[in-house]
Amino acid sequence: QVQLVESGGGLVQPGGSLRLSCAASGTSDSINSMGWYRQALGKARELVASVTSGGDTNYGDSVKGRSTISLDNAKNTVTLQMNRLKPEDTAVYFCKAIIGFRGYNYQYWGQGTQVTVSS
Repeated sequence: QVQLVESGGGLVQPGGSLRLSCAASGTSDSINSMGWYRQALGKARELVASVTSGGDTNYGDSVKGRSTISLDNAKNTVTLQMNRLKPEDTAVYFCKAIIGFRGYNYQYWGQGTQVTVSS
């Protein structure tokens, strides 16, 4: 059974930095991509950033230029570095993995980790 274990959330001051990590376990199948999404209170879930196993990245407009995502294929771990954090970055951050199996892609979600940006 695939599990995504997230770490790195917490309270950060405006202008600070944060690193989120997510490790996928329970699978020997190909991870096609991993990424981070977030959901603020009362808002829809949105893409923060994603990365494919080949290294192609995609960033949400709100974090472009101040975030970097990377994927360690050997460890099935995705890391998101966020800098110059703003109060509007406050949200629950969810890790997502898309894993291929017998020609189909399956998506898995982590349980979410709270990020609060406040002084």
